[in-house]
Amino acid sequence: LSADGAPDRTHHDPKHSWDALQRQKRNWVWNQFFVLEEYTGTDPLYVGKLHSDVDKADGNVRYVLTGDGASSIFTIDEKTGDIHATKRLDREEQGYYTLRAQAVDRETNAPMEDESEFIVKVQDINDNEPKFLDGPYTAGVPEMSPLGTMVVQVTATDADDPTYGNSARVVYSIIHGHPYFSVEPKTGIIRTALPNMDREMRDQYVVTIQAKDMVGQMGGLSATTSVTVTLTDVNDNPPRFSRKSYQYSVLESVPVPSVVAKLKAADADIDSNAEMDYYIIDGNAPGVFNITTDEETQEGVIFLQRPLDYETKSSFSLKIEATNRNVDPQFLTFGPFSDTAAVKVIVEDVNEPPVFSPLISRMVVSEAARVGTVIGTVSARDPDSSSSAIRYSIDRNTDLERFFNVDALTGVISTAKALDRELNSVHNITIFATENQDPSQVGRGIALITVMDINDNAPVFAIEYETLLCENAAPGQVIQTISAVDKDEPLSSHRFYFSLAFSAANNDNFTLRDNKDNTASVLTKRAGFRRQEQSLYLLPVLIEDSGSPALSSTNTLSVRVCDCGMNGVPQACGAVAFSLPAGLSTGALLAILGCIITLLGKTLILINTADLKDYNRDVRENIVRYDDEGGGEEDTEAFDMVTLRNLNIIHDSKVQDVSPESVSVYPYSASATSRTSYKTLPDNIVFQEFIWDRLKLTDMDPSAPPYDSLQMYVFEGNGSVADSLSTLESPSSVSEQSYEDLSNWGPRFKKLADLYGNLEGSGIFS
Repeated sequence: LSADGAPDRTHHDPKHSWDALQRQKRNWVWNQFFVLEEYTGTDPLYVGKLHSDVDKADGNVRYVLTGDGASSIFTIDEKTGDIHATKRLDREEQGYYTLRAQAVDRETNAPMEDESEFIVKVQDINDNEPKFLDGPYTAGVPEMSPLGTMVVQVTATDADDPTYGNSARVVYSIIHGHPYFSVEPKTGIIRTALPNMDREMRDQYVVTIQAKDMVGQMGGLSATTSVTVTLTDVNDNPPRFSRKSYQYSVLESVPVPSVVAKLKAADADIDSNAEMDYYIIDGNAPGVFNITTDEETQEGVIFLQRPLDYETKSSFSLKIEATNRNVDPQFLTFGPFSDTAAVKVIVEDVNEPPVFSPLISRMVVSEAARVGTVIGTVSARDPDSSSSAIRYSIDRNTDLERFFNVDALTGVISTAKALDRELNSVHNITIFATENQDPSQVGRGIALITVMDINDNAPVFAIEYETLLCENAAPGQVIQTISAVDKDEPLSSHRFYFSLAFSAANNDNFTLRDNKDNTASVLTKRAGFRRQEQSLYLLPVLIEDSGSPALSSTNTLSVRVCDCGMNGVPQACGAVAFSLPAGLSTGALLAILGCIITLLGKTLILINTADLKDYNRDVRENIVRYDDEGGGEEDTEAFDMVTLRNLNIIHDSKVQDVSPESVSVYPYSASATSRTSYKTLPDNIVFQEFIWDRLKLTDMDPSAPPYDSLQMYVFEGNGSVADSLSTLESPSSVSEQSYEDLSNWGPRFKKLADLYGNLEGSGIFS
């Protein structure tokens, strides 16, 4: 079998050569097939031809193609063995196809030769442009870098076959970025093309790089990318003050550590390269000022370290230095990396309060000092040039009990009351010094007065002693050891002397022994103490101190006689309790108490029963409540609505019933009988007259209850002069109604007067 195909544009594979096939003694003969990618023709692309030696061109041989892409991409002519590609191929998707060929008998399909494998390789064309997979790029390079310093490397990839032709051979060039940067054509490394580029002049550049295949020849495909190059800062600029001298003013009264001034040296660098330290290198001999760096603004902050005094020094001339912290030795030739400036600080005078000298005056006074005793003197002065006169006074909040006085002119402090060291041993009082010219200026000083002790307190018992004496105590037995305390100084080195008072010196029961160590022991003189005879003994003890003059006091020691057990522990002390009579047992005593309690209980029950009976009889103040609801407007049984609505008529008929002695409280006569005269009264007066009449009738009614009662009346007023036309208010029948007054009601009622005025007596309404 032989094969004719497209020529190999690269090289022949030895394993597919003719000699190799001869050595394998195969009947197939062919070379590797090649087919161009991206074929755009309309006819199937011819790949090659298969031919077997057994094929005698008589039509008995049929060629069969199997394998990768058989039938779908590659077809074979069964008779001739011609192979065609029916689809457009892309090498970047699949670079080669492995196929198998075999010659079989057309009739029997029996193999006439062994199956053999061959390869169809897709041959590359330049159909892919380079691509920057990592672009766009950003890079940084230090400013002032030397020529040729590497910035960054860019890389473009080409999907074409790098082993065939120049389709994948890329070269780089710079389109935009001259004359600052350059690029190596083969590697894509970007380098600086100018030395000493200054970030302070320009800190960023945008470079455009092109990658072109076909070794950059005409017709090659290309792509571009951008590279943003930032010049990073180096410390190549020293700090510089904008001026050589500065002047600031400050009040002498500003407190420590107030800020006096701020100044800044300019540095064109950034970040750590612009950090600087400030120093006062001259003019600050007394150490009044100090300077530090504000880390956020890099300003030098001058602050006060000691108080200012205009009268002492009114101005300061300082020399300030600003120095970079991080100096790069590579750029020392750009230096020096420091600068100096002169700063003058002018102190402004203010009206200051008086100043005490010393601020704290320590004084001593005896607690025996009489009122008016001079203790010491305080002194203050006005620090201002005016030197105003000063008046002294005591802050009474620090001397609430007014123990001391101060002379307003001289500052002499004296006692105003008797002192007691035991109550207050140290007095800390504040003294005011006020300027006469400006009373708002007040200075403050402290007088620390220590009260010295005198022996004015007698010693007393250290504690309240409770002394217990057993009845079986032997003579000479120690029953108590006592000690004493003294409020006077010294608190720890007193010497006390103990003895029995004169009144008890010769008693027969107890004696006292001074132990010479500020304690004393109380001993019994005899035995045979009995509680029944005497349960309590009061022993007066005299205690004297060693002061000058010596003071003493008499303290009473209480001794209780106790019944003690065999081990000497007291079991019962004091007076003997009451004992039961002979023959009366505890049970009998309980029975007597039970009878007494029973009698008391019965007495209480009888008293409560009597009180309850009296309570049931007294019902005068009981309240009975009825929740009856009235009938409303329809309930007319309690009063006559017609009567209330005809107030004038009821007044005429009832007014004669009022007793002659009743006189109206109003200036209108209550004896009028004419309706016309009664109608001349105002509504409120009419109603008041009506209420007055009812009050008189009720007062004269013998059946009225002997207590106040509430009466209710309804009054709607007289209305118009024509009266009401409603029959509800007519006390008489319709036949008695008179229409004579219709003619007097005016033009509006003329028609009614004509209709009804002439019909009276006709019987039309009867």
